Amino acid sequence: MPKPDRTVVRNKPYTKKAIGIRERHNERKNESYSNPDVIPERSGNNVYFKKCEGTYAQAFDRLVQDKVVSTRGLRQDANVFDEMVFDVNTAYFERHGGYAYAVRFYREAYKLAAEIAGGEQYIISAVMHADERNRSLSAEYGYDVYHYHLHVVYIPVVEKEIRWTKRCRDKALIGKVKEVVHQVSHSKKWGSRKMTDERGNTIRDGKGKPRLVHPYSLLQDRFYEHMRDAGYTDFERGVRGSTAEHLSVLDYRLRQEQEKVREMERKARMRQQELDRIEQVLEPKREVYKTFYELEHTGKKKIFGKVELTGEEFEGMLTLAKEGIVSRSTIPELKRELAEKEWKLRDLRGDFDRLWESTRDFFRAVKIAPKRVKELLEDIFAKDRAERERERQMRRESRSRNNAPIR
Repeated sequence: MPKPDRTVVRNKPYTKKAIGIRERHNERKNESYSNPDVIPERSGNNVYFKKCEGTYAQAFDRLVQDKVVSTRGLRQDANVFDEMVFDVNTAYFERHGGYAYAVRFYREAYKLAAEIAGGEQYIISAVMHADERNRSLSAEYGYDVYHYHLHVVYIPVVEKEIRWTKRCRDKALIGKVKEVVHQVSHSKKWGSRKMTDERGNTIRDGKGKPRLVHPYSLLQDRFYEHMRDAGYTDFERGVRGSTAEHLSVLDYRLRQEQEKVREMERKARMRQQELDRIEQVLEPKREVYKTFYELEHTGKKKIFGKVELTGEEFEGMLTLAKEGIVSRSTIPELKRELAEKEWKLRDLRGDFDRLWESTRDFFRAVKIAPKRVKELLEDIFAKDRAERERERQMRRESRSRNNAPIR
């Protein structure tokens, strides 16, 4: 059964220094790409709904200089760019006509992007990529299939009221709105929202605290609902809570490749550990073989079957002979100790099996209903503490009576 078609949109912030990486990818300024599915010869088919003049950083500086946006109070390393990536799985477009259908679809999605950004004046670049080949579908269909998706880079702004301070000469103006600026702020643009019911009342949890909904979840809803209202109805909303929906196509592929690398590294470590164990087993055998070889080639054979040894060779032979004699008594002792340890190990395994058998139901209960088990144990321990306290009190009273003076 084929997977359902799903809309996905993700939003990610960037600092001014970091945005260059996204710019080179979005605007196809790289000479080569780590993603082998990017086909540079197809980049001419990419569609710009808004093209950036100069670099992203230069466009940002112009907005600040022209006082379209304000950076008052921002840190040097603040996030001043956001990027939304709108997407639907590749097969959806291929079934509906491919490239031409994708252009119409994302032109409509761009209208939503401009609305979310607060106006086209805050959008730096909006480009639909049509040059990234979908390898699996191309193999399945027997011809090149491309993955269409929309990148929108914009400045996250919120309206901020600047009020007259106490230093104002006209005391009547203190606290009143002096001006409204469009403040660059990713955190305020995408802060968590309070959940509300149909009447607009805040929904609260059991402790009375407002329930919050992540703004990116609301972004998913807006994309899905906007496209359906525009007549695109044959798809589903992206899976709620899915981590994949917050990853760009490239990021997702990189994550998969990183997982493969980690798995290869894990297998390599296991192979190395196995080789180390084999090396430890072979090392004593190498020493024994070396000793045997030296013994076989020790001394010079004379006539009548006699062998002539040097003083060093004689000392070596004497040492080995002594070690052999000592080992005759040591080996049985070691065998006895080994047998004792094996028996002890069997006893420990038996103890463990009995312990596991007696506690298995408890651990299963903890796994199924940890809260109820915790409450039950707390009740049992509380009763046990109370019982022990009563016993101690009775002993104290008994000692007190025994020590009382006789009248």
